[in-house]
Amino acid sequence: MNASLSLGGELDLLLPITALLPVTALLLVSQSNPYQTLVLRGILGSVATLLYALLGAPDVALTEALVGTLLSTTLYAVALRSSMALRLEDRRSQPDPSRDALLLAWITPLHLRLRWQRSDEAGQNASHGWLNDNGQLVLLQPPLRRQLQHCPGYAAWRASGGELHLASESQP
Repeated sequence: MNASLSLGGELDLLLPITALLPVTALLLVSQSNPYQTLVLRGILGSVATLLYALLGAPDVALTEALVGTLLSTTLYAVALRSSMALRLEDRRSQPDPSRDALLLAWITPLHLRLRWQRSDEAGQNASHGWLNDNGQLVLLQPPLRRQLQHCPGYAAWRASGGELHLASESQP
């Protein structure tokens, strides 16, 4: 007895599951939030695994479940965790919680976490820039500056007296 589904008799079950693949793939590539893409990648792999199992290819289903879903989703999560952080040196003479809150609200739409570094840690984990007294944010990378300037929080940062510069434009 064959445990797999036949295309003739079980088409009403296979069509909705098969239709989920391109729908999930379109949702996956249209997301701007990297954490939502992580979840959708897991769903896409799970649907593909289910489809392969229903069509009688358990070896392909197992490979998709282990490599395509589990391993790739785990590696993507590790990559997101390590790369979605704005690392800044805190060169201020004293902390300013209101300025920190503005900065955090500014970078949140970019799905970035804020990681403060001491100046002695800067060589170990390359920072993206530093924050001086009076709200002067100095960045090392022009693309990051352009991206931050186009965020809604930039106007609030400027209104509070904050500045945004490139390291090549400012004095050390």
